[in-house]
Amino acid sequence: MIHKTTKALVSLLVLMSASATTAFADGVEGNVALSSNYVFRGITQTSDGPAVSGGFDWAVESGFYAGSWASSVDFGDDTTMEIDFYGGYAFSAGGFDFDLGGIYYAYPNSPKIAGEDQDFLEFYAGGSRSFGSLTFDAKLSYSEDFYAGTGQSFYTEAGAAFALSDSLSLGARIGSSTFNDLSGADYDDWQIGLSGEAWGVGWDVRFHDTSDIFGDAFVISISQSFGS
Repeated sequence: MIHKTTKALVSLLVLMSASATTAFADGVEGNVALSSNYVFRGITQTSDGPAVSGGFDWAVESGFYAGSWASSVDFGDDTTMEIDFYGGYAFSAGGFDFDLGGIYYAYPNSPKIAGEDQDFLEFYAGGSRSFGSLTFDAKLSYSEDFYAGTGQSFYTEAGAAFALSDSLSLGARIGSSTFNDLSGADYDDWQIGLSGEAWGVGWDVRFHDTSDIFGDAFVISISQSFGS
């Protein structure tokens, strides 16, 4: 998530930001990652410092899934960790893959901001379709009461990924944040990067930028998955 106190408002793991919909294998899988920066919707969550993250995903063949993911953060206050809890239903129809679900962003031991908790709940709906080595996707996320009680928000995003080989892909995404109760806070973000795998370890090199004052970021990540 982002920190709107130090940034004047307002990445599933930086590597997870390369895809708007997630396909889960049947069973339980885990992941750990080390990143040079944790960027969420174009905004650093670690004051441009490194992040350690990890999580677990559970899924069944019917398409239902649930999971949790945590990362170190640095908001310039007592907040040091983000823990996400999510669940949903993934299915295919008419040649498209769809994903419907919700995610709760929790910040243990974080101070209140203007009397409001930093935690918030978001719902999402996404779809994707592949054409050979090229995959397109789009996703809409909605929160009735966004970070620190800032009201309704929408985040729309779209992306494309092209498989250059069995272990290397090029991906790009664009996103737009809209805040109904925050005048002048809307902004856009975009990213482009390469991701792949070498000797069983995943890696990702990605450039992020925004249309606002948040600046750009070049992020390098390595990750490891385990389980079924």
